[in-house]
Amino acid sequence: MAKILFIVSGATYWVLKDGTRYATGYWAEEFASPYKELTDAGHEVVVATPGGVTPNVDMMSLRPSMTGGEQVSLDLEAIIRDAEAMRRPLQLSDVRLEDYDAVYLPGGHGPMSDLAYDADAGRLLTAQLASGNPLFIVCHAPAALLATRIHGVSPFKGYKVTGFSDEEEEGVGLASKAPWLLETELKEKIGVQYSRGPMWEPYMVEDRNLVTGQNPASASVLGERMLRILG
Repeated sequence: MAKILFIVSGATYWVLKDGTRYATGYWAEEFASPYKELTDAGHEVVVATPGGVTPNVDMMSLRPSMTGGEQVSLDLEAIIRDAEAMRRPLQLSDVRLEDYDAVYLPGGHGPMSDLAYDADAGRLLTAQLASGNPLFIVCHAPAALLATRIHGVSPFKGYKVTGFSDEEEEGVGLASKAPWLLETELKEKIGVQYSRGPMWEPYMVEDRNLVTGQNPASASVLGERMLRILG
């Protein structure tokens, strides 16, 4: 069975353009859906965060209006509550990539606050890309690609990727308040070939060993793809 590293944001808030703190963390579905798919298949998941802090779920991502119903919210809560790996995260600085068969980054606005600036996240993503082993990133988590730049240049330049679109950020009412927008930043600062599907619908892009998903609905699609690749 395979061993998969989940690199999860440790942020609890995101500072908006006007200096106010917006409560955030990781998005429940983006952790829980692939976690359940992988562990149900017998694979092992290990969680790592900046500084080894316990990840914080974005409470908005557990609202029935966001998940599609009360039962879905309860199911997500149960998966997170039972996930032992979430209670004992490794520090990103202590991670040995050779111990893992794949790496996955769930989103939520948390990565916009910490992983985008985290040197260890940048180092691990750069090394994982170079290794040829699978790297899966969904929704806002491609923000971590910004941390891979050395002297302004990223190894992800030219890669085909997707991620939370500027239009979707507008849809959640944060586009005008955000200090920066993910889609725009990835295109301008990393030089990726960005594409997207319809708002809120599953959309996945695969380029060599990098697989990215656009939004929360894409997380289970990435989970399924991970299972197929890991065998």
